[in-house]
Amino acid sequence: MDRRGFLKIASGVAGLVVAGPWLGRVVGQSGKPGTVVKVIKTDAEWKAQLNPEQYRVTRQAGTEMPFTSPLNEIHRAGIFSCVSCDLSLFDSKTKYDSGTGWPSFWAPIAKEHVTELPDDSLGDRRTEVRCARCDGHLGHVFDDGPKPTGLRYCMNGVAMKFSSKRA
Repeated sequence: MDRRGFLKIASGVAGLVVAGPWLGRVVGQSGKPGTVVKVIKTDAEWKAQLNPEQYRVTRQAGTEMPFTSPLNEIHRAGIFSCVSCDLSLFDSKTKYDSGTGWPSFWAPIAKEHVTELPDDSLGDRRTEVRCARCDGHLGHVFDDGPKPTGLRYCMNGVAMKFSSKRA
């Protein structure tokens, strides 16, 4: 091995030593629209960050009681983001009253911001929706929504937070 090869390997190892604690723990979006950088935390870190109901819903795939979320009544312009990692999930332009008691949307801000997984937990096939950044449980998506998508993203309000758009 020549000197140049040795220096490349040494600098790479040094970089890993410095960055090691942060690998896989990066928060935020990458520079490309729609792409998401994962957030990975321990169970203890999630418990310290979230209140008990947020933890139960987002980390244990729970469901909040219908008609209990204040987000259900929000109809002004803004963004609904993940309560765990701040990833923008839904624009209020896609929100509608589904009559179910949970905040409902006909589309996410970007398909890459949510993950959809089969859910057979109640003995019937449903599609679970999770945050693509932190893997937090958000709710379920159904095919009985309004145009233009025909989808109903039925979300737990406790899994999200709302912020008004800035002018």
